[in-house]
Amino acid sequence: MIYGENTIDKKHRRGSIEVVCGSMFSGKTEELLRRLKRAKIAKQTVEIFKPVIDLRFSADEVVSHDRNSILSTPVDHSSNILLLSSESDVVGIDEAQFFDLGLVNVCQQLADQGVRVIVAGLDMDFKRQPFGPVPALCAIADDVTKVHAICVRCGSLANYSHRIVAGQKQVMIGEMEEYIPLCRVCYNRETAK
Repeated sequence: MIYGENTIDKKHRRGSIEVVCGSMFSGKTEELLRRLKRAKIAKQTVEIFKPVIDLRFSADEVVSHDRNSILSTPVDHSSNILLLSSESDVVGIDEAQFFDLGLVNVCQQLADQGVRVIVAGLDMDFKRQPFGPVPALCAIADDVTKVHAICVRCGSLANYSHRIVAGQKQVMIGEMEEYIPLCRVCYNRETAK
C-alpha cells in the first residue's frame, strides 16, 4: 500500500452528502473549510464552489467570518457544478441557500458517482422559513451537522439569523451590520416589537 495516494478505484468509491447548516455566525463555513482542508491533506482531489452572488469577502474564495479561506469557483447555476467537478473526490459547496433547487439533484448525482459532497448553508431565512435547497439537502444527506451561534442578547445558543435593517426580500447578503444571531426567546422578543 502506498500512502498519500488514493488507492480506491474511482468506480468503487463511496459517495456521500454531508450538510453543515445553522444560523449566520455559527461556523458553517469554518467547518466546511476544516473538512475540505483535511481532504486535501489526504491527497484527495477537492473542488469548491460558491454562488456567484456571494462577493462579501472575495470573488473567487470561500472565506469564513474568521477570514480563513480556500480558493473556489463561483458558479451561477447548480448544473455548472456537475460540469466542473468530473474528476473530483470531494466537492465542497458554500452558501447553498443561494443556489437553485436543482442543487439537490446535483448533490445526489455526485454522491451516486462516488463523490463526497460537503455542503454548508443557512437552513432558515431571517423569518425562520426554510431557505433554498438546504432543507431538502438535509433530508437526503448521509450526515447533517447543525451548528449554533451565540445569541448576542443573552448568550444562549442561537438558531436564528435576525435581520436588523429594513427590507423584506429573502436574499440580502450581509454581515453583523445587517444580521445578528438570536436564540428563540430573544428572536421572539425582537420580532414582537
